Amino acid sequence: MSAGLPLPREWIVPDWTVPANVRALSTTRRGGFSLPPYDDGEGGGGMNLGLHVGDQAEHVLRNRAYLQDRLPGRPAWLEQVHGANVVMATGDAQSNVPRADASIAAAAGGVCAILTADCLPVLFCDSRGTVVGAAHGGWRGLAAAVLGNTVDAMRKQGAQDIQAWLGPAIGPTRFEVGEEVVQAFVEIDPGLRAAFMPVPAKQGKYLADIYRLARVLLLATGVERVSGGRSCTVEDRSRFYSYRRDGVTGRMASLIWLE
Repeated sequence: MSAGLPLPREWIVPDWTVPANVRALSTTRRGGFSLPPYDDGEGGGGMNLGLHVGDQAEHVLRNRAYLQDRLPGRPAWLEQVHGANVVMATGDAQSNVPRADASIAAAAGGVCAILTADCLPVLFCDSRGTVVGAAHGGWRGLAAAVLGNTVDAMRKQGAQDIQAWLGPAIGPTRFEVGEEVVQAFVEIDPGLRAAFMPVPAKQGKYLADIYRLARVLLLATGVERVSGGRSCTVEDRSRFYSYRRDGVTGRMASLIWLE
């Protein structure tokens, strides 16, 4: 994967075909140092990477150091606000964590990083291996065009023939939302209503397919090759943190970079 230490077998390597200089991974809740309720759920330490969720900072920083030892540089952590702002990941030391929900890198050294625990992490690269990106796809960010903004930012750096990988997120049988969420997407594209199934006996409630929403929104930006999108963070307790399931919980990271 990189010049660093080998990756733990518990982590996920995206199942896509990319240029040889593109590297990516998604951590799970396993194999870290955090204690309950941020543990691995099976009596071991948890790989919580979020400093904002109530975990002991020393444990999170130890987890982040463990991750960084397996990367070519410092992850460009973001203050994610469910928006659509995109910044450049350069690999430089961060004096201030930017408020953004996506980052891109156009040179080696920049490691794009997104934290999630049900929201959708989306990783991007172009066919020439010149630009990569990562976006945090909560429903608000998706509706605000975070995916399109990321693609636009990559293209401004010369990216062509962009593809995407959808990381672990809440699955289509678990993501219950209200009518306001449906309307937010129908206003973007009436065809997106097909991504919402009414919940029987619950007036005004729907099950949202966040993977389907992302695929349609990506297609609208011209991104046709999309991989991943087969996990459910809520149902797979042994591998994933889930805010919807547990409330107080950790955060996983999805990362991509150029070598």
